[in-house]
Amino acid sequence: MSQKRPVVLITGGSRGIGAAVAQLAAARGYDVAINFKSDRAAAEEVLAACRIAGANVVACQGDMAREEDVARLFDEAVAALGPVSHIVNNAGITGRSGRLDATAAETIRACIDINVLGAIFVAREAARRLSTRHGGPGGTIVNISSVAARLGSAGEYVWYAASKGAIDSLTVGLSQELAGDGVRVNAVSPGITRTDIHEKSTGDAARVERLRSRIPLNRIGEPEEVAEAVLFLMSDAASYITGANIPVSGGR
Repeated sequence: MSQKRPVVLITGGSRGIGAAVAQLAAARGYDVAINFKSDRAAAEEVLAACRIAGANVVACQGDMAREEDVARLFDEAVAALGPVSHIVNNAGITGRSGRLDATAAETIRACIDINVLGAIFVAREAARRLSTRHGGPGGTIVNISSVAARLGSAGEYVWYAASKGAIDSLTVGLSQELAGDGVRVNAVSPGITRTDIHEKSTGDAARVERLRSRIPLNRIGEPEEVAEAVLFLMSDAASYITGANIPVSGGR
């Protein structure tokens, strides 16, 4: 009898880093549940690639800023694939680039709602489902932060940088809280990465090439390189690592 594949749930898994994590996880032997907010077609493309790699898959629509959607996401993933043991807390937005003093409250609120409240809701539900204290299987949570938390993103989106600072704090605190419950909690902090967030969220498609000279390795990161760090933290090779935050930023 073949051993059951572990199940990973990835929020914001239909594009960019989330999609890269899903496809690499499928290739490494995981079954994959991805969340998407509105673009089902993009989610289905990711699932198709995961199926080719041999994974059982499911796509679950939901807004991670809504508590009820988060709970439903976990229910749907478990119903389709069985108990989830790995969570990649990835859903997030930036809002249009600009100075803070020229940015609308609605832009800031939307970013904080998904990047902070949403990430905390997902982490809370993951703790409830994974923790051995609650009868769960144990497992891992990998939060996707950003080097913006350290750099501040002045003149671009300081509110986004602040939201990722919250993710860094969440990672440290939750890793300590769940250390005795069979759950490891870590973070990955991408730097400038070649995804469509620069065009679709910030409205600044030229940002990537404009900032290349600030990267010590003098090149743009690829989503697959971030995914490698995520998969490492999910793996048994990282069994003694919790509360860590790995920058994948080309030295920036």
